[in-house]
Amino acid sequence: MDLFRNLKDLRPAALAAAPWSAALLTLAAGVMLLASGATPSEPVRFMRLLEVAPVYLIEASHFLSSLFGLWLVLLAFGLRARLDAAWAATMVVLLVAAPLSLLKGLNWEETAALATLAVLLFPFRAAFPRRARLTRMEITPGWLVSAACAVAGAGLLGLWSFQHADYADMPWWRVMADADAERAVRAWAGAAVALFAFGLWRLFASAATPRITGARDPGYEKVRDILSRAEAAEPSSNLALLGDKRFLFSASGDSFLMFGVRGRSWIALGSTVGRREERLELFWSFRELADSHAARPGFYGLAADDLPDVVELGFSLQKVGESATVPLETFSIEGRKRGNLRRAWRKAAEEGASFEVVSGEALQALMPELQRISDEWLGHHAGGEKGFSMGGFFAEYIAEFPVAVVRDHGRLVAFANIWITAARSAFSMDLMRYGDDAPKNIMDYLFVELIAWGREQGYAAFEFGMAPLAGLEDRPLAPIMSRVGNLLFERGEEIYNFQGVRRYKDKYDPVWQPRYIAAAHKWAIPLLMADVGLLSSGGVAGLSKRPKKAEETPSAPGDHAEQIEHVGGKVEPDGAK
Repeated sequence: MDLFRNLKDLRPAALAAAPWSAALLTLAAGVMLLASGATPSEPVRFMRLLEVAPVYLIEASHFLSSLFGLWLVLLAFGLRARLDAAWAATMVVLLVAAPLSLLKGLNWEETAALATLAVLLFPFRAAFPRRARLTRMEITPGWLVSAACAVAGAGLLGLWSFQHADYADMPWWRVMADADAERAVRAWAGAAVALFAFGLWRLFASAATPRITGARDPGYEKVRDILSRAEAAEPSSNLALLGDKRFLFSASGDSFLMFGVRGRSWIALGSTVGRREERLELFWSFRELADSHAARPGFYGLAADDLPDVVELGFSLQKVGESATVPLETFSIEGRKRGNLRRAWRKAAEEGASFEVVSGEALQALMPELQRISDEWLGHHAGGEKGFSMGGFFAEYIAEFPVAVVRDHGRLVAFANIWITAARSAFSMDLMRYGDDAPKNIMDYLFVELIAWGREQGYAAFEFGMAPLAGLEDRPLAPIMSRVGNLLFERGEEIYNFQGVRRYKDKYDPVWQPRYIAAAHKWAIPLLMADVGLLSSGGVAGLSKRPKKAEETPSAPGDHAEQIEHVGGKVEPDGAK
């Protein structure tokens, strides 16, 4: 009884170790078949086999064994990813390849090894719970290179074996004419061609990734519903309505996690939205889904509160900046410290500026004017419309939110769409754009009015978004990425106005909170950061797009020239460059 109880206690550990163990053993079996197919047959055994089996059956078995060896090498990846289809396919291949090893040259050792592996794998079906078709299994470039090395190594081993066997006194090109050598070359070439064809198919086949959920998809209403009642949501969670995200929903349907895909990078934007207690489960589901598709999972823009759950996943972390939040209860423009801000706000009001928040039909009526202002603004800024972690002017997206508009003597000159949250814990702005005829300091006026509006609506805080690379340490023992980031923050003004963004937000006395990027491996963090930039900018073409009227850029309506960027979204006060 104690023995059975101990075996039962060991089962969870065995199931946890089974995927990697099965992958390694299956890889070894595949390499064994590739090497066996490319090397000479044992002469005595082969002559005995010829007495009982026709030549065509021997030839077919030899050729198919090499193909099955390649297939086992590729299936090992699916076993590592715990795919149920990979387990089933491996069992079939092992049970078919085992008798073929006998038919190709009475290689009973190979037959015993393959049959033993099948027996060992059979009880561990439960260790491969992920349901996925083999045609949807992603094979990584690294795994394809490994398979190619195995095939090439088998070929080199075969060439060496034939040159150092009974054929040592013959040049290699004459060895190739030998029947046994021909058989080995055919088997090796078949595996090589099959691998090449498979690689081409994976190169051009569509990625097995969830599709983007657009405004006309049923899931979009589900996203809206969760946003409208979420207890855990940041203002930037509204980027879910931008129309360029993929979504992973919790089992209850009360929470979601949004992510973008670029190549093999699956990047979740921020934390989960909805119920706090479902966060860790959604994090695990995201990692498992990405892993089953051979993707590179990561999280961008995480807050400090998210870190315990991300560490639970085994992810590495890197600070990427600090986010500014202004508590509305204590904010005031009175006092000597904010004299310049107060005077700019008062002067704009005295000179005819007015503020209003519009939505619904009133917003739809203003959409052409907002489009005009946005087009004028874009004409002086590089890169065009953004995406993923930044909002863009798309009519359906803008209509999802209330919009703050500023008029100058009744003429619309600036606007900002407002990100709100159901719990009213915080709100923020997404796009802030102004026309060519906007008065000076109009952005300061808009900020002050909007903060007052948020206080009236019962919001606790106003989020200014993130200052990229702010707060990174430059110490001898600090991580190399922190030191590089600090160097860019201190001396990278030609790339981005890092310090200007931080200074602009500091005049509102915000609370600075760190933001992080997380990845399954430390080395993947730079790749994920590059992909975040490309996703947000619309690819390399978006990054290289220059302003349409750069040589005619008018003086900005403000005293600053900074861009304020959210973890998701951006705010552009005072003439962003």
